[in-house]
Amino acid sequence: MTSSPIMTVMIAAVRKAARGVQRDFGEVANLQVSVKGPGNFVTNADKRVEKILREELLKARPTYGFLGEEDGEARGSDPDHRFIVDPIDGTTNFVHALPLVALNVALERKGEIVAAVTYNPIMDEIYHAEKGVGAFLNNRRLRVAGRRDLGDAVIATALPHRGAAPARHEAAELAAMQKATSGIRTLGSTAVEMAWVAAGRLDGVWSHGLHPWDVAAGILLIREAGGFVAPLGEGANPLTATGFVGANADLLPQLQKLLAAARD
Repeated sequence: MTSSPIMTVMIAAVRKAARGVQRDFGEVANLQVSVKGPGNFVTNADKRVEKILREELLKARPTYGFLGEEDGEARGSDPDHRFIVDPIDGTTNFVHALPLVALNVALERKGEIVAAVTYNPIMDEIYHAEKGVGAFLNNRRLRVAGRRDLGDAVIATALPHRGAAPARHEAAELAAMQKATSGIRTLGSTAVEMAWVAAGRLDGVWSHGLHPWDVAAGILLIREAGGFVAPLGEGANPLTATGFVGANADLLPQLQKLLAAARD
């Protein structure tokens, strides 16, 4: 398929930034690791990836704004466009040589995500989507899974780690989901989980306590693969809400009802 100019820029940026991740993977014992918080490691690779992404993206679109996990926000002269970047989602996986990690770039236009790339450089899987064009894995068109019964579904979420402040109703949600579904999975990377929902490998995903860079690319991937993403908790926009849930049209209302009941 033929990529648009902005998609060509975004894919080229993540591929260039991923070279060091691929090189360092499997040699994590030699990496210098600093601790940003319990269970949330930041490696030299994390910082290096964001620097490369910033340079490559803004070289191509110098007027755009930039929001990154490591260095925060830089406003551009164009108020309508902003890149949202998570350099390595799944850094704990990365420093333990677990291959579920992802580089993420999303383009926001007037508050809406219009282009997205999620790249797992270890598995060489590049997920990309543009608004109105569709979602793709290595240029193969994606569709969300077609299961209609929650009892047959496998749903992903993020489990709390040491030092994390658990969501108020997290235990109740997990208990309810265990009873209602075929299984719960946690992959250690929300970006990978959302990409796998878009690819039909998982039937749904929900989580709390995330940031825009954690979910921006995944929101568009799921939607362009025929699924839906809705906010949970405070906020009307899943990009900025305190939580989100994503699935196909049949499972989403079932998940929303189950999670709402668990919070009551």
